[in-house]
Order: sequence, then structure tokens, then C-alpha cells
Amino acid sequence: MKINILSFCTVIFFALVSCDSLDLNPLSQGSSETWNSNAEEIEMSLNGIYKDAFWMTDDDAWTDDRNYRDALTEITNATLTGQAGFIRTWWLNTYKAISRVNLVINSLDRASGSLTPQQMERYRAEARYLRACQYSRLLSHFGNIVYTDEPLDIEEALALKQSDPQLVLQKIYEDFDYAAAHLPTSYSASQVKRATAGAALAMKARIALHRSDWATASKAAKACMDLGIYQLHPDFGDLFLTKTKNSVETIVSLPRSIALNVTLGGRQDFVPRLAGGWGAIYPSWELFCAFLCTDGKPIDESPLFNPRQPFKNRDPRCTATVVEFNTPHLGFIYQPHPDSLRVLNLNTNALVLNNDTRTNAQFASFNGLLWKKGVAEDWRQNNWQIEQEKIIIRYADVLLMYAEAKIELNEIDQSVLNALNAVRARAYKVNPSNTAAYPAVTSQSQSELRKMVRMERRMEFALEGIRYMDIIRWDLAEKVLNLPVYGMLDPNELREKVVKPGLWFFPQVPPIDEDGVADFGPMYRAGLIKQITIRKFDASRQYLWPIPTPEVLTSGLVQNPNY
Repeated sequence: MKINILSFCTVIFFALVSCDSLDLNPLSQGSSETWNSNAEEIEMSLNGIYKDAFWMTDDDAWTDDRNYRDALTEITNATLTGQAGFIRTWWLNTYKAISRVNLVINSLDRASGSLTPQQMERYRAEARYLRACQYSRLLSHFGNIVYTDEPLDIEEALALKQSDPQLVLQKIYEDFDYAAAHLPTSYSASQVKRATAGAALAMKARIALHRSDWATASKAAKACMDLGIYQLHPDFGDLFLTKTKNSVETIVSLPRSIALNVTLGGRQDFVPRLAGGWGAIYPSWELFCAFLCTDGKPIDESPLFNPRQPFKNRDPRCTATVVEFNTPHLGFIYQPHPDSLRVLNLNTNALVLNNDTRTNAQFASFNGLLWKKGVAEDWRQNNWQIEQEKIIIRYADVLLMYAEAKIELNEIDQSVLNALNAVRARAYKVNPSNTAAYPAVTSQSQSELRKMVRMERRMEFALEGIRYMDIIRWDLAEKVLNLPVYGMLDPNELREKVVKPGLWFFPQVPPIDEDGVADFGPMYRAGLIKQITIRKFDASRQYLWPIPTPEVLTSGLVQNPNY
């Protein structure tokens, strides 16, 4: 058996979004060693690599941004091993995709008689782009991986050893460079939308950033910006809704379709209990406190912050990300206050039992917060099957990657401030030149700008699978993932210690340190909040994931340190 022979069942064609319309088409079947002998078969092979299973993204539950009641993950309780199910899945699925792409590239010469030179060039470029994306994920998470760009039989595959990570990175760069040089920048309305030059440049910038290769990251991001085809979506909150398709900001995404049974499920935990969900997955207080005030200052420095009204005078992304208290949300007024036993049903204009306060429902949000970002009324339709796009990378990320890379290179100029201010001004729905309408970044200090770009990334990308690799590459994971998770006191004690003294919602203003991390220790020691659970992160090993145990045992691969 060849480990790279394709066996196609009916799979869903995921067209890569590149600032154009989407196309979803079902594929037919095919399997043989003579596959990929014409354009139709090659396109079917490449289409199969756009399946969701091959585009795993990091879980915000692995970070200090998102909590699930009092539960922890194998990453946040430091029990990660090479036997973890998701570790094995990431490794196997990624190498499966790589194997299929290598077979396509290897098969192109066989199909040359039926392809035009332009088709050959485009297919090769797209395949190399897909291969680079897959290897990028392996390299950033596992570090010491096996690299091959050739189809192999089992014996050859088992004989492979891990490659020098720097060599792998250079191979990834070569693939992205080839793709950027040979893929179109966009497609016409009548064409199926696939990988583009902009996608290759954006994804190259991302892996370069993950590897602290600031020069390459800045150049790739700038090249993507210079294409002039991407823009920031005018409304930050609308960008993540099901109704928003093919935004001018989206560079790479996977579409979903109820008709084709390709949907986002399992979202009831993000929805309040009154609206038919569980309210079990909630934003952390650390994330909530990271949103700056409208003067551009953190909450412990700004005179605009009122802990009694913590949503007021905050960066607009705060209330676009977290549901503000006593405001409409999914047909009800959301209010976690322990004395709000009944709230308004906006559909019937009647008061109903408030199951979003822990006074009535002990498993309501443990810290009072709920996610708003991307949550919409249509989530509750079609039996909770959701057509929301899966955004892999968007233009705001390119702008902030460019700014961060230039800051780290200490090449600070107006272009850096322009990139930061473009993202920040969009949050306020104003033109960046209107500096009176938002807190524009003006500092030229490398240390100050480093803090600003990190804070900007946290406000901008919450719940998008970005935070995990940010805290890994910034060496912050050992700090933020060894802090307790805090929440509200139980209702009776909450009334006595917080509500009656007039201290609702935050009894005190938590200090924010140089890394933008809130310290809830003083409130906890004063007995005003309670500890939900304690995260753990083992810095001696967890900055890299373990190689899956079966691969170590059967292939002789060397395990990453301290696993």
C-alpha cells in the first residue's frame, strides 16, 4: 500500500475565500494510481484539502480569554501528553493533507498532456500554497517535525527523521513565495474562487511571526497590503455574523452550508439560558479587563473607568465581544444581577423568570459575562446548525502583524502607526485621520508600541483562535496560564458583600500590569470574589506540543523535551 493513495468518498468542495463570492459544489468519486491525470481530477484533489478537518484552529479554551464553567483542558491543567486525542488528530490530519498535496504535485507531469502551461502553473502554485499552510501549523505547534515533499511508501515514510526546524521554515517560505508569484490576486465573478497571492503572503507573514522572523513577516505583510485588494470591514461587530459573506476583509476562510450539511455546531454553550442555551462558555474577566477605555488607557489608569458600570467608556470592541448588562440580547434583556429575578422578554413584552442570574440557575455564567461576538438570532434556527464562515486569516491580522514586526525590528515609522490606527479607528467606525474621534496611537517608543500592539491584538481577535499562539510566542503562557480563574460569589454572599455596599459589578478596579494582565488577587483576598479553578502551565515543556506517542513508538521519532 502507498500511504499517499487517495480514496475519495463524496466530499464537500470548500472553495477558498479570497475577497470574492463563494462556491460550494459536491464532488464525485474516484480512486486509483492513475488519478490526477486531467484538470477535473486535479481540481477535485485540491478541493478536498479545503475540508474543515484539514484546517484546525487553536481553541480559546487553551488561553486566558475563555472559560467553560470550572472545567480545564489538557493544556490549561498541564496534563498534556502525546496520547491526547487532539494531538493525534492534528498530526494525522495534517500529514494526510500533505500526502495528498505531494501526490498532486508529483502527478502534474502525468497530466501535462491535457493541461495548458497556465493550468500547470496555477495547480502547482495552489498545491504548494496548501502544503505550506499545513507545514506551518505543524512547525508552529510541534517544532520538531518530519518534512517531505515527495510521495512515499510506508517503508520510506517510517525511515524519515525529524528535520531541522529552520530548514522546514525555509521550505515553507519557498512554497509560499512560489504561490504568491504564480497565483492570481483575485478571480472574476464567473470563476470558482480558490487560493490567491494575497492568501500566500498573509499566511507566510503569520508563520514568520510565529517564528520571530520579523524581517520576513514585515515584508510579506507589506506585500499583501500593497496588493490593494483587501480592506477592513466597516463594522467590526457585523463581520462575524452569519449574514456576512465574502467580506473585503477576509483573506482566507472556509464557507459553511446548511444545504450541504457543512455547519458549525455545538454553540448552545455560548448562548444565554433564556434564549435556549446554557451560558456555560463565557469570556474571562482577564479578557474583559483588557479592553481599553475610550481615552486609550487601561482601566486602572483611565479616569473614565467606573467599576460600577464597567461597560461604559470602553473601546467599542468590548460591547461587540461581551454582552453588556441590562441590554437586549437574543430576544431578552440580559442581566446577571442577583436581585434581577425576572427580566423582559422582548418578543412578548412580558416579564419572565431570569435564568441568566445564578440566583435562579446555579449554572448560569459563573462570572456574569456572556459572548456576543458572532452570536446571532439565526443560531437558534435549523436545530442549531450554523452557516457562519470559518475565518482563517483576515486583513486586520495582516496590518497588526506588519506593525508588530516593524516594532520588533525597531523600524518605527508612520506606516506602523497607520497600521495600528487603521484597526483601532475601524472599531470606532471612523476614518483613521479623524484622530479626535478615537484614541489614535502616536507614540514612537518601541516598548510602548510593543504593549499597544499586543493589547490591540487581544481586543481585536478574541474568540478567533489567535490568542493561544500569541501567548506562546510572547512567552506569556507560563504567566497567564498559572493564574486562578475567578468569578462571582454565590448569590447570598454576593448580595451581602458586593450588592448591598454598592460595589456591583466589580468591587474594586483590578491593577493591570505591563503585559496587560489584570490582577484579581486583591479582590479575592478581600473576600469579594471567589476562585473558580486554578490553571496550570508547565513552562519546561508546553511551549511545544508533544509528538504523538504512537509516532514515537513506531517511527522512532524523538519526543519533545520533558514529555
